[in-house]
Amino acid sequence: MQDISSHRPPHAPPHRRLCLAADVEQYSRLDTRTQSVVQSDLVRMLDEAASLTGLDRAAWTRQPQGDLEFAVLPEATPEVSVLGPFVHHLAVRLRDRNARPAAPRVRLRVAVDTGVVADAALGHAGPAPVAVARYVNARQLRTVLAGLDAADLAVIVSDRLYQDVVRSGGPGLDPAQYVRVHVRAKEFGGYGWIRVPGHTPDEVRSSVTEAPGPRPAPEDRGPRRAALSQYVHQGAAVGGDVLGGLTVGLPVPPRPAGPGAVG
Repeated sequence: MQDISSHRPPHAPPHRRLCLAADVEQYSRLDTRTQSVVQSDLVRMLDEAASLTGLDRAAWTRQPQGDLEFAVLPEATPEVSVLGPFVHHLAVRLRDRNARPAAPRVRLRVAVDTGVVADAALGHAGPAPVAVARYVNARQLRTVLAGLDAADLAVIVSDRLYQDVVRSGGPGLDPAQYVRVHVRAKEFGGYGWIRVPGHTPDEVRSSVTEAPGPRPAPEDRGPRRAALSQYVHQGAAVGGDVLGGLTVGLPVPPRPAGPGAVG
């Protein structure tokens, strides 16, 4: 395992890398001894899932943060293997672990994105590490896991990965199993796609839509016309608010205008 405290070459050029974060749900409610056990179990399950997928965890640059591990994967890592088989094996490891008698239940939120990553004094800098941090803590992802009590794992991938990798298919990848959400946190805004292994998109969508959203500020109450157009820059939505709710699976392209089209 590479450690962030190891020597870093000065002014190392940034590279496009795959970033992954795995966060334990409701970790702070556990006592100290149980937290220690859960941390060890998390590392073991990630190790086992990677090994079963054929990924070398020793080559991951990892930043452990107690209940969360953030990792930057090697440049040659096949993205389809992470989004498909790795997620599958992690879900199985979680299920088997939680089936043990008297074992404290572990539920995980996992976020994956790809983008520019640069070495920095405290770990990594760049848009991908920031995006992964926002995705793994997204309100919608937390809401889905809270609403689906039988679920042990909820995964969110960036729109960039969904469009480039998931839609192309591959082992363990079915685009129709993902639900699109718009994540807004601090200065970040972008689309993500949520999948919960063992649960249907309708169940995921219901868990999100039935949860109360953030209350509007007093000056925002009452009818008003929101901006309906945006542009996308580096996978993030830029501009006004986004309306339209959730999209399940592949987006439907707009119907081309023709002589008989109704405006």
